[in-house]
Amino acid sequence: VQLQASGGGLVQAGGSLRLSCAGSGRSLSGSTMGWFRQAPGKEREFVASIKMIDLITYYADFVKGRFAISRDNAKNTVYLQMNKLEPEDTAVYYCAAPTGVLDSGSVRELGLYKYWGQGTQVTVSS
Repeated sequence: VQLQASGGGLVQAGGSLRLSCAGSGRSLSGSTMGWFRQAPGKEREFVASIKMIDLITYYADFVKGRFAISRDNAKNTVYLQMNKLEPEDTAVYYCAAPTGVLDSGSVRELGLYKYWGQGTQVTVSS
């Protein structure tokens, strides 16, 4: 599975961005897809995930209703809509996929995701 993330950029605080993650090599429709991020000097952390088959979503607490993950199975693509961005959201954002479906107790486990995109930089200015 190859994952290609895009959509990052520079935005002012309070602005919005939509990240995309296109998959190739395998259908993602039966999988879980996740977004993670890594800020300079910090560990990579979970942001959101979606079960592609039934649309159940999970979010990190810091999202606070500002982000929304969605998918388009026909395009083999998952999205992360980010609104009300804050300078603290500045990071490289990565999409990732495990080899199968993860349950609620494991979607946040970075080590369970086998396939990773190259990352896209999001910079939020104050």
